[in-house]
Amino acid sequence: MAAVDNPSVVARVGALLRAVGAAEQASTTDLARAAGIARPTAHRLLTSLSDEGLIDRDVKTGRWALGPELYLLGASAANRYDITGQARDILDRLARDTGESAFLSARRGDETVCVLSQEGSFPLRSHVLHEGIRFPLGVASAGLVVLSHLPARDVDDYFSRADLESDWGEAHSESSTRRRIEVTLQTGYAVNPGLLVEGSFGIGAAVFDRSGRPAWALSLTGVETRFRPERLPTLGATLLDAAHLLSKRLQL
Repeated sequence: MAAVDNPSVVARVGALLRAVGAAEQASTTDLARAAGIARPTAHRLLTSLSDEGLIDRDVKTGRWALGPELYLLGASAANRYDITGQARDILDRLARDTGESAFLSARRGDETVCVLSQEGSFPLRSHVLHEGIRFPLGVASAGLVVLSHLPARDVDDYFSRADLESDWGEAHSESSTRRRIEVTLQTGYAVNPGLLVEGSFGIGAAVFDRSGRPAWALSLTGVETRFRPERLPTLGATLLDAAHLLSKRLQL
């Protein structure tokens, strides 16, 4: 890629890379829309990223995916940021004991990104989450539980710059999200009662770093019939125990 001295170009490249990662494979038009970039600009940037090996393009479908150079860069960064090795057995146990699909999400700025998943044994599943997908803080159970456990000043700052309602609907207005934060702080875990996809429920618990900040989240997702009010406390307690165990591991 040519030398870039315009910060807005760097921001656009970052937005495109995140969009490619979240979509797994996507067209130029879809990526441009997701990144908020004009299609011609997106195509030019994607082509340059492809030349550098950061993304790949399927010659048959024309769809874009993350490239080998990102894998190498990610492997270099894994020693510092990756906790999947410490979380994998906990995620496996959650899926086995509950029958629901289990996920690990990491906080990245104002978002959470799913970094590890394990399918449960129950045949009906929610397909809202998958590895690589991103949601803003306050959206989905992982994003809500991380936001809920941030210091109050950080929560206020977040709402001063985030407009969840415009992208995610009235159920994600600031007032509605703050009410869910209050409930989350009371129970310790966050519940997403089908707010993203009707009938698809999620429940999340925060995982804390050495400084005591919510840096990750464990979550369970499934169909509404598996997340009845009488079962939520049991799922919540199981999830909180798992999150506490992982937090302790990360502080050693």
